Amino acid sequence: MKYTKCNFMMSVLGIIIYTTDLIVDIWVSVRFFHEGRYIFGVLTLSFMLFGTLVVQCFSYSWFKADLKEAGQESPRYFLLLHCLQGGVFIRYWFALKKGYHVAFNDCSKTNNFMEEQIDPHQEVIDRVTDLSMLRLFESYLEGCPQLVIQLYIFLEYGQVNFSQYAAIMISCCAISWSTVDYQIALRKSLPEKYHISGVCPKVTYLFYKLYTLLSWMLSIVLLLLVNVSITLFLLLFLWLLGLLWAFKKKTQFCYSQPMEFLYRVVVGFILAFTFFNIKGQNTKCPMSCYYTVRVLATLGILIVFWICPLSIFNSDYFIPISITVVLTLLLGIIFLIVYYGIFHPNKNEERKWDEVDGISVQKDCRMRSFLME
Repeated sequence: MKYTKCNFMMSVLGIIIYTTDLIVDIWVSVRFFHEGRYIFGVLTLSFMLFGTLVVQCFSYSWFKADLKEAGQESPRYFLLLHCLQGGVFIRYWFALKKGYHVAFNDCSKTNNFMEEQIDPHQEVIDRVTDLSMLRLFESYLEGCPQLVIQLYIFLEYGQVNFSQYAAIMISCCAISWSTVDYQIALRKSLPEKYHISGVCPKVTYLFYKLYTLLSWMLSIVLLLLVNVSITLFLLLFLWLLGLLWAFKKKTQFCYSQPMEFLYRVVVGFILAFTFFNIKGQNTKCPMSCYYTVRVLATLGILIVFWICPLSIFNSDYFIPISITVVLTLLLGIIFLIVYYGIFHPNKNEERKWDEVDGISVQKDCRMRSFLME
């Protein structure tokens, strides 16, 4: 498997989106504080810090585990960099530096009598996959709540400045990009898995995730306009269900129990917004149940909203938003069916690889039993 120039440009675009997302979040929070909207400012800043803190924890844990497996000690400055929220940037530095050398130069496997042969392309792909998963965590832990907040402000107050429009657009781009990029990078890092090739499968997968996610977040915003307490209770209930599901499946993604618990907490949070395959197992039945409940919950929210007094919201927005919710949900389900019916890589069959003399079998990595669907 090759790490190409196109892959390198995708990695560059990834750090641009990641950095822009952080800058816009800080910009929006500063604007909220300046305008006297302290609650929204605190919420925006809190979700941003929470997302980056969780990402730094995973990044440092993976650094330590990888270095320990290689028989090396973790440099102390790594811990300092992660405390200063620089873990993702240092990962990008290593990945892009090595990736540029691999993609733009004729790079072959290194051969050392004292060491195993190493495929530089696979090494870069593994680093990029780690980054893709970290961005995925950050997008859902920070991007989804931010998007809900901005949409709520828009529908409740009808006044949105340029920074909030930018936050909405960047959040949509970050969530969409991280979701598709991770699925592509993950499958590319596992040679025995079939890869997502071609434009149509990627676009179909993107629209399936984007439309189902957008429909659900608009439904949450509508419910927020009815009652904030009910909405928070619903999200907490969904998070608890996701957390219990992760414990029931006995995930083994991390090397330590504390990080495994944190991983399950993150999984529960993501499951409140979109489907997440937590162990790489067959998910036909769980996914069908998940989106059946999603459809029923969305329709239930719309029905509740229809029977509430019209004075609690701006009626100019309600009919267009309701139509948007229904259409995006319908389109999302259609793209889901098309993707899994036509474009989804066949996971039931594993590729047969001839063993090559002199090349060691690829060691198990943390991604091997993990796939997001």
